[in-house]
Amino acid sequence: MTDQPQDLTPKPETAAPPGAKPAFGRAQGRSERPPQSPKRRRRPRTWGLILIAVLVVMSTAGLGAAWEVGRLLEGVPDIPDKSALVVVNEAPGMTFEDSAGRVIATRGPRHGHPVRLAELPPYVPHAFLAAEDRRFYKHGAVDPRGISRALMVNWRARRTVQGGSTLTQQLAKTLYLKPDQTLTRKFQEAVIAYRIEQAMSKDEVLELYLNRIFFGDNAYGVDAAAQTYFGKPASQLTLQEAALLAALPKAPTRLALTNDMPAALRRSRLVLENMRAEGWISPQDEDAALAAPPKLAPEAPGEGDYGYVLDMAAAQAVQIAGGAAPDLVVRLTIDPSLQATAQSVVREAIAQNGRRAGVSQGALVLLAPDGAIRALVGGTDHHASAFNRATQAQRQPGSSFKPFVYAAALEAGVKPTDIRQDAPIRIGLWSPSNFGGGYRGPVTVADALAHSLNSVAVRLANEVGRDKLGEIAHRFGLASIPASPDLSIALGAYEVNLLELTAGYQVFQTGGLRNQTYLIQDITTTRGDTLFAHVPSAGIGVYDPFHADQMVKMLEGVVLEGTGTRAAFGRPAAGKTGTSQNSRDAWFVGFTPDWVCGVWVGNDDATPMNNVTGGAIPAEIWRRMMVVAHANLEPHDFAWMAAAEASAPADADADAPPPPDAATASDNPPEPEQPEPDRRAGFYDSLSHDFDRAAQDPAAPPRADSPPDDPDAPPRRDPAPDPNP
Repeated sequence: MTDQPQDLTPKPETAAPPGAKPAFGRAQGRSERPPQSPKRRRRPRTWGLILIAVLVVMSTAGLGAAWEVGRLLEGVPDIPDKSALVVVNEAPGMTFEDSAGRVIATRGPRHGHPVRLAELPPYVPHAFLAAEDRRFYKHGAVDPRGISRALMVNWRARRTVQGGSTLTQQLAKTLYLKPDQTLTRKFQEAVIAYRIEQAMSKDEVLELYLNRIFFGDNAYGVDAAAQTYFGKPASQLTLQEAALLAALPKAPTRLALTNDMPAALRRSRLVLENMRAEGWISPQDEDAALAAPPKLAPEAPGEGDYGYVLDMAAAQAVQIAGGAAPDLVVRLTIDPSLQATAQSVVREAIAQNGRRAGVSQGALVLLAPDGAIRALVGGTDHHASAFNRATQAQRQPGSSFKPFVYAAALEAGVKPTDIRQDAPIRIGLWSPSNFGGGYRGPVTVADALAHSLNSVAVRLANEVGRDKLGEIAHRFGLASIPASPDLSIALGAYEVNLLELTAGYQVFQTGGLRNQTYLIQDITTTRGDTLFAHVPSAGIGVYDPFHADQMVKMLEGVVLEGTGTRAAFGRPAAGKTGTSQNSRDAWFVGFTPDWVCGVWVGNDDATPMNNVTGGAIPAEIWRRMMVVAHANLEPHDFAWMAAAEASAPADADADAPPPPDAATASDNPPEPEQPEPDRRAGFYDSLSHDFDRAAQDPAAPPRADSPPDDPDAPPRRDPAPDPNP
């Protein structure tokens, strides 16, 4: 209907009919107003104020709504061009290679070949439209009709049973948004969907959806899903297979074909029914599809012995490459043969000795001299427990920490031939003793280390000082040790993990050089672009080579005649045993000129083992690992030793006079350094009575919770017991 022009010419005033009262506010001339009450006179002003208030409220509401819309739009990302949308926010997949460049595993999202609609049988895209958005080609980015239908269905069911999102909205959520069920997210989803459809045709949107949607089991895109579940490209999918895949995006993790095939099949029947209702397939096609259940491809082999290694490598690769990197190829330092041996040796030792010894777990680390991790075992079964006991478990090292105490003592002027008393010693209220109560009297420092004499280790620690012990621990890479530990550190009372402890021993192996351990050799993209490459290092000098030479010889004594004789295998080898209080942890860490290896056994819940010491199961695991690792290597000594010995000071071999306490330590020890009070004080109080009894009566039975023949165990740093039991 056409608008008629309005006559805007002023009209003359119309005369009032005879006897009529003049209209209020419109009478000509001066006529008296009828008397009005005060209330009536205020009414026009009241309505005016109300009108003004309404206008103010509406204006404020409008401004508030505009501000809120602006705030929501701030969180909506810009839409890139079509080519960039294919990979936008795509999480990287990872292919892992061993040290020789052979593929050992793949992890992360699997992205198949980007498909075009023309490559697919028509029933493949139709299956997804039947499952998610049958009116896709009939509405815009948002479907008001679909939203109304979903609201009605959900209202009748009194719960959410149907969604109103279009296929484009689902794509927007997949590409950019978190799955939060909030009005903010729904608003942003609608805006992104609108922008996507402004940038792409409907066919292009459908193609992008098929290439980016998640299908469970780490498969992203219909081609990756077809390869994962059926072992074929998407172009070769059957009708039944297409319907099954179309059933997955609704709940990909729950309905994954490897997780709940019956539920996925039930939903696929609804997909086929919708396809028939839309005329995309015939009833005969539907019946044939239902009569031909699909066959899944064989499950890909598991990660086997590499589970703990890959967990560690994947975390490091993401940190190095960043979250926005494309698919990655990560080359590791792992030697597959040595890795298989390490896992086998640990698993067999626990299986053979576990019930008798009361031990359920073990871990192993094997390092090359430059710090490369050639084998790493974090437990007996990664599938049963992914907790990595080589890197994540913080446990007391017991006497395997003593070499660092002796290293500090050598720096302070102590010589291996110096004499110290193996005799009772009291530090405040703490009276550490050798388990079993026996003492050897005057011994050389070298013999004290070989036989793991607790009293001598504590005596040396007291001579060196707490700050020096913390400093040398940090210098050797033991970052978890505090800067000024108390003297219980001499017996390994502070917790470390196996990898850092093993790396600390490498300083001795290399003549005083510290190398950072590393697992990743290099990282490239699937296009061949290098993102990271490990830079070889000669190491950082952190310890005097001559003192390292002395330490190696003393630690060789541990293997030849001390607590670690079960680790000997006919080659130059050095190491140290360690056992924590009540045999909760048992260690052997040692090295040859070619390898450094650390072994731990115990229980995850810290349950005491049956008197297992570091010189037993751990030393045997270490020996078996080293025999295989040296199979193709010629025997040789530490190459750096000759130069270190040549640089020795002139009086290096001269016998030093014994310290003032050497002859009288058991009777009149020097005034010790007093440690600062800390939470261990109560614990030491309770232990002192037991230690005193053991010192005074060597034949007295040990505490029921302490192994009688364990030379390595430190006092455990548990919460202080009741001081008045």
